[in-house]
Amino acid sequence: MKLSLSVRVVEKFQAKREASMGLGELADLAAAHGYRAVCMRASQLGIQTPAATVRSEGEGLRRRGLAVSMVTGDFPIPENSDDEGPQALRNITPYLDLAATLEADLLRICMKREEDITWAQRAADEAGERGMRLAHQCHTRSLFEEVEAALDVIGRVRRDNFGIIYEPANLELCGQPYGAEVIRAFAPHLFNVYLQNHRIHSGGDTALTTWNHGSVQFDQLPMWEVGGVDFASIMEGLAAVGYEGYVTVHQAFAGVAGPEDAVGKSAEYLRSIGPFD
Repeated sequence: MKLSLSVRVVEKFQAKREASMGLGELADLAAAHGYRAVCMRASQLGIQTPAATVRSEGEGLRRRGLAVSMVTGDFPIPENSDDEGPQALRNITPYLDLAATLEADLLRICMKREEDITWAQRAADEAGERGMRLAHQCHTRSLFEEVEAALDVIGRVRRDNFGIIYEPANLELCGQPYGAEVIRAFAPHLFNVYLQNHRIHSGGDTALTTWNHGSVQFDQLPMWEVGGVDFASIMEGLAAVGYEGYVTVHQAFAGVAGPEDAVGKSAEYLRSIGPFD
């Protein structure tokens, strides 16, 4: 497995358009702590960013020895917007162009409604023509809230370059299992792994709304704090299916830990429990 750092680590949990650190400084931290790649979001580089800036920043990442593991090309996708989130599927070309400039082959997309399945097929076909893949995160208020529903959508899209971003914290928020059996079910379609930590309990300092489970309260935890998501069992499950792709630190650490700890301690912890290259 390969360790990747999402630029989300310097975003606020519910303010995904703001970053507390520039890409160059964050990339220096990632390289210093041995990450293989960064996971790009529009808070740093997106389809709204001038092409010359994307080229320059991409070259800077490569000089540091960092790949781009995945691209989330706009704000509505990570904001999980009901109306705007799926719109990228209707015009995937600029997102593919962005990924190509960053030399990435994987794009995150958003699906909310039945009609999005047809659009996902068309977008996946265009992506396939350019040697690229599309993936949807296990996420609240989406067609990928539940394990069986996610597998059903993948089966209906029926494209080899369309897959899933396994994200256990969101599965847990939706009352879903996330252990070895789920990893085995997702394995043929597993394109990326996102990790973030929390502890669910009534009276938690944060709440999210799910379609199938109502409002869920929880506390955000640093990646390395015990009592939240069972990362050790996740590493065992990924190793058992032979997963060799990226495992991405995807947590918004603002208010939880500073950038140096977010980047360094997360890497140290995950290497202590998982077989990373």
